Amino acid sequence: MQKFIHDTWTSIMDAEHNPLRHIPDTSTRHLILQLLAWMWCIIFASAIGSWHFLGLSAIAHSLLLAGVVITATTFESTASKYDYKRRL
Repeated sequence: MQKFIHDTWTSIMDAEHNPLRHIPDTSTRHLILQLLAWMWCIIFASAIGSWHFLGLSAIAHSLLLAGVVITATTFESTASKYDYKRRL
């Protein structure tokens, strides 16, 4: 079950595995993920009838995705700047 959850999460959220991997620009991928997150915030807020939490949910998704993208970009730029494979 853990593998299923991990594989499902990776297939959607990991830019190296989802269909957005074909977009070379990280910023564009991030924007598209943001738009998808906002769309799902609206869908879930509508589904449960709670428009009060829509703004909070959109902000939380934006912060989460921004953190993931900043971390991934930092790791990628550091890995390309310093060849860690040589050290291992």
